[in-house]
Amino acid sequence: MSIYYIYQDHDRCIGCYACEVHCKTKNELPVGPRLCRIIETEIKLIGGIPRQRFVFMPCFHCEDPWCVKACPTGAMQKRSKDGIVFVEQSLCVGCKSCITACPWGVPQWNPETGKVVKCDYCKDRVDQGLKPACVTKCTTKALRFVTADEASKLKREKFVRVV
Repeated sequence: MSIYYIYQDHDRCIGCYACEVHCKTKNELPVGPRLCRIIETEIKLIGGIPRQRFVFMPCFHCEDPWCVKACPTGAMQKRSKDGIVFVEQSLCVGCKSCITACPWGVPQWNPETGKVVKCDYCKDRVDQGLKPACVTKCTTKALRFVTADEASKLKREKFVRVV
Protein backbone atom coordinates (compact mmCIF):
# COMPACT_ATOMS: atom_id res chain seq x y z
CA MET A 1 0.00 0.00 0.00
CA SER A 2 1.17 3.51 -0.68
CA ILE A 3 2.35 5.60 2.24
CA TYR A 4 0.02 8.26 0.82
CA TYR A 5 -3.73 8.46 0.72
CA ILE A 6 -6.24 10.90 -0.74
CA TYR A 7 -8.75 11.43 2.03
CA GLN A 8 -12.20 12.68 1.10
CA ASP A 9 -14.48 14.53 3.51
CA HIS A 10 -17.82 13.40 2.09
CA ASP A 11 -19.66 16.17 3.90
CA ARG A 12 -17.70 18.82 2.00
CA CYS A 13 -17.84 17.33 -1.51
CA ILE A 14 -20.51 18.94 -3.71
CA GLY A 15 -19.86 16.87 -6.82
CA CYS A 16 -18.47 19.75 -8.88
CA TYR A 17 -15.99 17.46 -10.70
CA ALA A 18 -13.14 20.00 -10.41
CA CYS A 19 -10.88 17.13 -9.31
CA GLU A 20 -11.62 15.18 -12.50
CA VAL A 21 -11.21 18.23 -14.73
CA HIS A 22 -7.86 19.26 -13.27
CA CYS A 23 -6.56 15.69 -13.33
CA LYS A 24 -7.42 15.39 -17.03
CA THR A 25 -5.89 18.80 -17.74
CA LYS A 26 -2.66 18.09 -15.85
CA ASN A 27 -2.27 14.73 -17.58
CA GLU A 28 -3.35 16.05 -21.01
CA LEU A 29 -5.95 13.32 -21.45
CA PRO A 30 -8.42 13.13 -24.33
CA VAL A 31 -12.15 12.53 -23.93
CA GLY A 32 -12.68 9.08 -22.42
CA PRO A 33 -10.03 8.06 -19.91
CA ARG A 34 -10.39 9.38 -16.36
CA LEU A 35 -7.63 8.79 -13.83
CA CYS A 36 -9.95 9.63 -10.97
CA ARG A 37 -13.69 9.87 -10.93
CA ILE A 38 -16.60 11.01 -8.84
CA ILE A 39 -19.28 8.40 -8.32
CA GLU A 40 -22.73 9.73 -7.47
CA THR A 41 -24.71 7.67 -4.97
CA GLU A 42 -28.46 7.41 -5.22
CA ILE A 43 -30.48 10.18 -3.63
CA LYS A 44 -31.87 9.24 -0.21
CA LEU A 45 -34.22 11.05 2.11
CA ILE A 46 -32.53 11.80 5.41
CA GLY A 47 -34.80 13.54 7.88
CA GLY A 48 -37.15 14.31 5.00
CA ILE A 49 -34.39 16.08 3.07
CA PRO A 50 -33.02 14.60 -0.17
CA ARG A 51 -29.30 13.88 0.16
CA GLN A 52 -26.72 12.57 -2.26
CA ARG A 53 -23.10 11.63 -1.67
CA PHE A 54 -20.24 11.93 -4.09
CA VAL A 55 -17.47 9.37 -3.72
CA PHE A 56 -14.01 10.21 -5.04
CA MET A 57 -12.35 7.20 -6.71
CA PRO A 58 -8.64 7.45 -7.51
CA CYS A 59 -6.30 4.46 -7.67
CA PHE A 60 -5.93 2.74 -4.30
CA HIS A 61 -2.25 1.97 -4.91
CA CYS A 62 -2.75 -1.53 -3.52
CA GLU A 63 -0.23 -3.25 -1.32
CA ASP A 64 -0.13 -6.18 -3.74
CA PRO A 65 -1.45 -4.63 -6.98
CA TRP A 66 -3.08 -7.02 -9.42
CA CYS A 67 -2.36 -4.66 -12.30
CA VAL A 68 1.39 -4.92 -11.67
CA LYS A 69 1.24 -8.73 -11.57
CA ALA A 70 -0.79 -8.85 -14.78
CA CYS A 71 1.52 -6.63 -16.84
CA PRO A 72 3.66 -8.84 -19.12
CA THR A 73 6.18 -6.11 -19.97
CA GLY A 74 6.81 -4.59 -16.54
CA ALA A 75 5.25 -1.29 -17.61
CA MET A 76 2.96 -1.28 -14.59
CA GLN A 77 5.24 -0.69 -11.63
CA LYS A 78 5.15 0.04 -7.92
CA ARG A 79 7.70 2.42 -6.42
CA SER A 80 9.47 0.86 -3.46
CA LYS A 81 10.08 4.20 -1.72
CA ASP A 82 6.41 5.14 -1.33
CA GLY A 83 4.21 2.44 -2.89
CA ILE A 84 2.89 4.59 -5.72
CA VAL A 85 1.72 2.42 -8.63
CA PHE A 86 2.34 3.91 -12.08
CA VAL A 87 2.67 3.09 -15.78
CA GLU A 88 6.11 3.39 -17.37
CA GLN A 89 4.80 4.54 -20.76
CA SER A 90 7.93 3.52 -22.67
CA LEU A 91 7.32 -0.13 -21.71
CA CYS A 92 3.54 -0.26 -22.24
CA VAL A 93 2.51 -2.21 -25.35
CA GLY A 94 -1.21 -1.57 -24.90
CA CYS A 95 -2.21 -5.17 -24.18
CA LYS A 96 -4.78 -4.04 -21.56
CA SER A 97 -3.96 -6.91 -19.16
CA CYS A 98 -3.79 -4.45 -16.27
CA ILE A 99 -7.22 -3.05 -17.12
CA THR A 100 -8.71 -6.53 -16.95
CA ALA A 101 -6.86 -7.38 -13.73
CA CYS A 102 -7.87 -4.34 -11.67
CA PRO A 103 -11.07 -5.03 -9.70
CA TRP A 104 -11.69 -1.28 -9.37
CA GLY A 105 -11.43 -0.42 -13.08
CA VAL A 106 -8.68 2.11 -12.39
CA PRO A 107 -6.31 1.65 -15.36
CA GLN A 108 -7.82 3.38 -18.39
CA TRP A 109 -7.24 3.05 -22.12
CA ASN A 110 -5.93 6.14 -23.90
CA PRO A 111 -7.08 5.81 -27.52
CA GLU A 112 -4.75 8.60 -28.67
CA THR A 113 -1.57 6.88 -27.50
CA GLY A 114 -2.74 3.26 -27.67
CA LYS A 115 -1.46 2.80 -24.12
CA VAL A 116 -2.80 2.50 -20.61
CA VAL A 117 -2.91 5.42 -18.17
CA LYS A 118 -3.75 5.48 -14.47
CA CYS A 119 -3.67 7.66 -11.39
CA ASP A 120 -0.13 7.91 -10.04
CA TYR A 121 -0.92 10.57 -7.41
CA CYS A 122 0.85 13.00 -9.79
CA LYS A 123 4.15 11.44 -8.71
CA ASP A 124 6.09 14.16 -10.51
CA ARG A 125 4.41 16.70 -8.23
CA VAL A 126 4.78 14.52 -5.13
CA ASP A 127 8.50 14.22 -5.83
CA GLN A 128 8.68 18.03 -5.73
CA GLY A 129 6.84 18.18 -2.39
CA LEU A 130 3.56 19.21 -4.03
CA LYS A 131 0.09 17.69 -3.81
CA PRO A 132 -1.74 15.93 -6.66
CA ALA A 133 -3.65 18.19 -9.06
CA CYS A 134 -7.02 16.81 -7.97
CA VAL A 135 -6.34 17.81 -4.36
CA THR A 136 -4.99 21.29 -5.09
CA LYS A 137 -7.97 22.20 -7.24
CA CYS A 138 -10.75 20.84 -4.99
CA THR A 139 -13.00 23.88 -4.64
CA THR A 140 -14.45 22.88 -1.26
CA LYS A 141 -11.22 21.42 0.18
CA ALA A 142 -12.96 18.04 0.47
CA LEU A 143 -9.81 16.23 -0.68
CA ARG A 144 -6.62 16.02 1.36
CA PHE A 145 -3.35 14.36 0.42
CA VAL A 146 -2.11 12.72 3.60
CA THR A 147 -0.06 9.79 4.82
CA ALA A 148 -1.92 6.55 5.50
CA ASP A 149 -1.45 7.12 9.24
CA GLU A 150 -2.96 10.61 9.00
CA ALA A 151 -5.92 9.24 7.03
CA SER A 152 -6.59 6.66 9.74
CA LYS A 153 -6.50 9.41 12.38
CA LEU A 154 -8.88 11.62 10.35
CA LYS A 155 -11.35 8.74 9.99
CA ARG A 156 -11.20 7.97 13.72
CA GLU A 157 -11.77 11.64 14.59
CA LYS A 158 -14.76 11.82 12.25
CA PHE A 159 -16.22 8.65 13.78
CA VAL A 160 -15.85 10.09 17.29
CA ARG A 161 -17.69 13.28 16.23
CA VAL A 162 -20.57 11.18 14.90
CA VAL A 163 -20.80 9.05 18.04
